[in-house]
Amino acid sequence: MKRDFGQRSTQPELMDTETVGFAEFHECLRTLETINILTLAYRPTLQWFKRMLAGADCRQSISVLDIGCGGGDMLRQIWKRAKGCRLDLVGIDLNPWSKQSAEPMTPKDAPIRVETANIFSLDTNRRADFIISSLFTHHLTDNEIVRFIKWMDYHATQGWFINDLHRHPLPFFFIKYATRILFSNRFIQHDAPVSVARAFTKSEWRGFLKEAGIPAERTSIEWFFPFRFGVACRKA
Repeated sequence: MKRDFGQRSTQPELMDTETVGFAEFHECLRTLETINILTLAYRPTLQWFKRMLAGADCRQSISVLDIGCGGGDMLRQIWKRAKGCRLDLVGIDLNPWSKQSAEPMTPKDAPIRVETANIFSLDTNRRADFIISSLFTHHLTDNEIVRFIKWMDYHATQGWFINDLHRHPLPFFFIKYATRILFSNRFIQHDAPVSVARAFTKSEWRGFLKEAGIPAERTSIEWFFPFRFGVACRKA
């Protein structure tokens, strides 16, 4: 069957639908961390965070929430690059295995902790300076994405950033065959191309932001090699 890249796929990912034991889940997250390094996946978020910290007083505590944090690898990357700042880094993930997976991979002196929670059930008074998500939004439906954008804009005091994939035939077919050759994990082999098929175009992001009521002058949508979008919003 010919795949239509003109619209988002609704095909589910195995990680969202199958019950999995901790060992297999942990192996999948470790493999994803390797893939993220090879595909420059951290770069969009790190560049944005560096810009947001420009001129900031690092003697004051800076709080970050990472939504859909998985094994916490993005937070570890932030910590490594901003060690001169006082950081309070919190990852939130719905899957309880994420916390168990992240803890042994996180240095004891890192100001990082992981919580198991549904973000829409969090205390409405809870705030963070910055809210980020990486490779999370493509797991959501269009309506859920709009709700998530509104949630971030309410809970972030300084800004928020979404790092996710660009839906396009080139990354889809590359990752489809590369993961089959390089990795044996069944979740990686199945979910990697599905993630691209569930991803986004720039015009779709504009539509989500508009539907969420976010003023265009506060936002930017930037394309990053290879085939990623960074959707940024500054509150002040």
